[in-house]
Amino acid sequence: MEVYLDNSATTKPTPEVIMAINRAYTEYYGNPSSLHRKGLEAERVLFQARREIASAIGAAPEEFLFTSGGTESNNLAILGFLKRSRHLNKLIATTKIEHPSVLNVFKKLESDGFEVAFLNVDSSGVVNLDEVKAVLDKEPVLLSVMMVNNETGALQPIAEIAQLLRSSGKKTVFHVDAVQAFGKVPFQVNSLNIDLLSISGHKFHGPKGVGALFVKKGVGLEPLFFGGNQEAGLRSGTENLPAILGMNTAAEQTVKSLTEDIAKMRSLKNRLQEEIERNIPDIRINSPSEANCAPHILNVSFLGVKSEILLHTLEQDGIYVSSGSACSSRKRSISHVLQAMGRSEAELDSAVRFSFNRFNESAEIDYVVDRLQNHVAALRKTIMGDRKWKR
Repeated sequence: MEVYLDNSATTKPTPEVIMAINRAYTEYYGNPSSLHRKGLEAERVLFQARREIASAIGAAPEEFLFTSGGTESNNLAILGFLKRSRHLNKLIATTKIEHPSVLNVFKKLESDGFEVAFLNVDSSGVVNLDEVKAVLDKEPVLLSVMMVNNETGALQPIAEIAQLLRSSGKKTVFHVDAVQAFGKVPFQVNSLNIDLLSISGHKFHGPKGVGALFVKKGVGLEPLFFGGNQEAGLRSGTENLPAILGMNTAAEQTVKSLTEDIAKMRSLKNRLQEEIERNIPDIRINSPSEANCAPHILNVSFLGVKSEILLHTLEQDGIYVSSGSACSSRKRSISHVLQAMGRSEAELDSAVRFSFNRFNESAEIDYVVDRLQNHVAALRKTIMGDRKWKR
């Protein structure tokens, strides 16, 4: 049996997505900037995709531009805005648990002379609203907070932060990394006080290499690179129409069954957590409680077992999981997210992330629990012998 539970890293494109990509290559192969019929056909389907995906998050088509993925969207949002805002103060803020495509940008900006407030999170991985309020009193030019943490699934209080901004009257621009949220958490940008928002196609069964950035009307950005002025001059380069049409199809499918899919993923996650807690001793659940957690991510520390060893042991049984963010998993590094949550060295060293998609089934969960139970016990015995594991 093959069980893929690394959906936070990437998801498998659906057959309909592959068909949309192939159709773009065979029918809509013209350059959308060309003036002849093939170019106009490509431009038409490009606009249609823009309108449909923008509508899925409550945005207008002119507020929505295509990028190569979440990393570019995050970089363009942060750096593009700050390049446009050189005359404003140099205080910017984010949290300690952001994805590297945000966190590393802020670290670089700090080394370039910006004053950066890195906000703390509590033991469940949720940002401290009192700290948010305190930093907003200083009126930072930019605040960036992810909607769903990619390692633990912790839901950040985006609506509450947006309300704080709205009621304070501050001019702080609010960027939200929603890469792990689209298709897992319902949201509409037009009902929130969000200025910039990033998504990525391959996180919801679309193709890799395509993403999007919502830019609220009136928010100014500078491009990061220059060329033919595509995407309102903010993202030059011929649009990747096959990937865009694939992402549009994936978004369409995702929105269509969102309520049912969320319920299914949450049920599978809860089942896995309950069975792990019932059958495997000496574990630590790192994901927060259901009310503060996305439906598709469960992070667990199996104390005494190195996560990398457990990951490869499970792989031999056809079970695919992760030890953390895919963007840093090839480097031996400690999770900055779990560190910010105050986890011990033993908990950091043994953390495994299980992440679900709408196609997973309960039989897969039973298989994973069975294999986990055996492997964790065997690995602990190999490491500890007959000694009892101590926290």
